[in-house]
Amino acid sequence: MRAPFKFRTLFRILGTLLIIEAIFLTIALLVSLLYGEDDWKAFLITVGIAAGAGAIIRFATRTIKPNVSKREGYVVVSSVWVLFSAIGALPFVIHGGIPSYTDAFFETISGFTTTGSSILNDIESLPHGLLFWRSIIQWMGGMGIIVMSLVILPILGIGGMQLFAAEAPGPVADKLHPRVKETAKRLWAIYVLFTFTEFILLLFGGMSVFDAINHAFTTMATGGYSTKQASIAHWDSAYIQYVITFFMFLAGVNFSISYWALKLDFKKVLRNEEFRAYFTITLTVTSLVTGVLYFTSDLNFEKAFRDSVFQVVTILTTTGYATADYLTWTPFLWILMFILIFLGGSTGSTAGGIKTMRIMIVVKNSFAEFKRLVHPNAIIPVRFDGKPVHASIVHNILAFVVIFILIFVLGTLVLAAIGLDLETAMGASITALANVGPGIGQVGPASNFAALPDAAKWVLSFLMLIGRLELFTVLILFSPAFWHK
Repeated sequence: MRAPFKFRTLFRILGTLLIIEAIFLTIALLVSLLYGEDDWKAFLITVGIAAGAGAIIRFATRTIKPNVSKREGYVVVSSVWVLFSAIGALPFVIHGGIPSYTDAFFETISGFTTTGSSILNDIESLPHGLLFWRSIIQWMGGMGIIVMSLVILPILGIGGMQLFAAEAPGPVADKLHPRVKETAKRLWAIYVLFTFTEFILLLFGGMSVFDAINHAFTTMATGGYSTKQASIAHWDSAYIQYVITFFMFLAGVNFSISYWALKLDFKKVLRNEEFRAYFTITLTVTSLVTGVLYFTSDLNFEKAFRDSVFQVVTILTTTGYATADYLTWTPFLWILMFILIFLGGSTGSTAGGIKTMRIMIVVKNSFAEFKRLVHPNAIIPVRFDGKPVHASIVHNILAFVVIFILIFVLGTLVLAAIGLDLETAMGASITALANVGPGIGQVGPASNFAALPDAAKWVLSFLMLIGRLELFTVLILFSPAFWHK
């Protein structure tokens, strides 16, 4: 018989995480005070709520010595994203920048899950503090609230391996160090380094300090929130667009690969099958889109290439920025963009979607099945990076892909029942589930989600959550077996 669920352990961890959210809210408060705008009151109230609630919960559970099992890990991870979004929406509502709590929650969970779908029709009208808050919640969500907290929680006597396993993006958590705390530190060191480097390069391109730091945050998080209504198209600068394209691509690479690249171990980088496939897909689709655009529009080659590589990378990495409206391209191209939404970046990156490794293993297993039909007595394993993949992992990945497609279809049906046309329902369902941002239909890159009914926004918020947490982490909570003693 399993031990009963430790609810007091759950509350203690959530109390600690609320204090962490209060710290980031305080940073946004300081930005508001720096610019002398009126949103500081909203942040001050929200800081008080988050810090006060966190402190009360911590005090009430002060005698608890948390020992987190895998069960508690799953509940903590799912709960904290909802809790952070519920609290994080308050500054928008209290200030009045987004008066509807439904809209504010949608905007906030879209930020924390790095989806980037927005309901704002006039982004520039928001004060700097709220704009900064939109960006920093994506940066927090990029590597994961839990992975970030792993650096702090062990100091408080709270074990972190179960949390890391539940939150780390991708089918496997590629540890860079035997101790999870050290792994988290190295992941965040890389994340901060890349963010700072992009910030400096964007400054050289003529962005203001405020715009540069916000876009560095949301690029590395593959989130896609911009400080401008026109997104990156606001800056008609090839330099800025290429810099952002490069860092979007980098954010879609497994951070373990980035770690080895920084250590100049390029042989290890090039031997990685997933990286080679990710690079090949990017190069192939970009070349195809560039060719079609060049011959079907009046764009010169450089502009056709720039628009192509930007849109391909922003969709493939699920960032969601825009410099062009791909729905105005030929049907072949926007259908191709729609397919890319499903794929996503690499495992162990901040990107969403199915992920390149899963797609590769599904394809490899399909070819292996053909061989098994021809040679029924032969043992033909699926190999990845030259090593056989255990059958249980293959089955897990096949289940993930099937469930991903089923949830997309179910989401489409529910949204259609709410009143969305089929094209918009399909586009909204997959872009939320894959954490991309723009979709097709009325939620394309030149539009947003403001006109959708409130019911649709709550459905999409749930899809964003389960997509960001890799389906099983959330769906397992709905299994009766999970709660049985």
